[in-house]
Amino acid sequence: MRIIVLSFYFEPDLCAGSFRNSSLIQQISNQLPKNSEIVVITTMPNRYKSYKIAALPFEERGNIKIHRINIPTHNSGMKDQIRSFYAYYKDAIKISKKYDFELVYASSSRLFTAYLGRKIASQKKVPFYADVRDIFVDTMENILTNKFLRIISLPILKYIEFITFRKATHINLISEGFYPYFKEKYPRPSYSYFSNGIDTLFLENNKNIKGETTTFNIVYAGNIGEGQGLEKILPPAANILGEKYQFQIYGDGGTLTKLENEIDNYEVKNITIHKPISRDRLLVVYANADFLFLHLNSFKAFEKVLPSKLFEYAAYNIPIIAGVHGYAREFINQNIINSLVFDPCDYEELTKSLLNYQYKIIERTEFITNFKRSTINNEMAESILNLIQK
Repeated sequence: MRIIVLSFYFEPDLCAGSFRNSSLIQQISNQLPKNSEIVVITTMPNRYKSYKIAALPFEERGNIKIHRINIPTHNSGMKDQIRSFYAYYKDAIKISKKYDFELVYASSSRLFTAYLGRKIASQKKVPFYADVRDIFVDTMENILTNKFLRIISLPILKYIEFITFRKATHINLISEGFYPYFKEKYPRPSYSYFSNGIDTLFLENNKNIKGETTTFNIVYAGNIGEGQGLEKILPPAANILGEKYQFQIYGDGGTLTKLENEIDNYEVKNITIHKPISRDRLLVVYANADFLFLHLNSFKAFEKVLPSKLFEYAAYNIPIIAGVHGYAREFINQNIINSLVFDPCDYEELTKSLLNYQYKIIERTEFITNFKRSTINNEMAESILNLIQK
């Protein structure tokens, strides 16, 4: 038995797709029958231009073979991403032709990784398992503001989505908020809802170690892009809250310059931006935080999503500040205690919530039990292997 895995990001890269799939592939590896293997086709680490880490172009780990494709340097702009994905697409097709296999698994926040998986599966006439981490067309309808680009791009993207998912064998939706959208358009595949989960790494290092202080340390770690809209929320909030609240931002992305410009416009001194850091260093940052911060832009598409960062944050016993709406808001209210939830981009609601909050630390024991990555991945690996047996 052989499985082809397509994931644009894979370890040692730093992002949700890398963390999710690196862990899942190891779990599938553990469950594979004897003389079976997984072939991972991914890219050389490229998530952040300001964070470079070495990786081998080809690597074997037991029954796992990893092909890492070199792609052009990019700054997260649309043209750069198209060039990068084309390089990945072209070489992934070549590599897949070297193997016979029984199933294609593709993990896609970028629609084109799923499209690539569908194409390779169709060529070999094998089952196609799509792991959907984002509704790309939905997001682009919100992000694309240029009228010409919208007219040209959206019909093409909708057609690519249609041919990608209409004949998929199985679709896993990382957020149950995606289900109405997919079931209405693509009734043929079977569906599952294996969400993100908490990595063991965080469970072993999830205690707050900071002592009492007169200054609150608010940490955000992740992408700084249109989807996060940090420039719309942090500078005005920091301006109202004052120096008692210190915002520490770890990350990089396409709207970093916008955020820096807004910080200058408000002349705030309580926001510090750091370059992306390794997960080991991030553990120390989280353990020294007083709050963990999350924000999604006020796009309608984001009413369906469930940010992976929530699972990382909720492993800790410190309060979470989350600017989200829709399904993510419902999920937090039902599952994550000691959270301050506010409407996206509403800095007045955020500051009011913080100023009225009576600080407390609470262990989220029930959440941790329910959402361990190891448990979720074990069940998801079984569903992937069952698809081959069927």
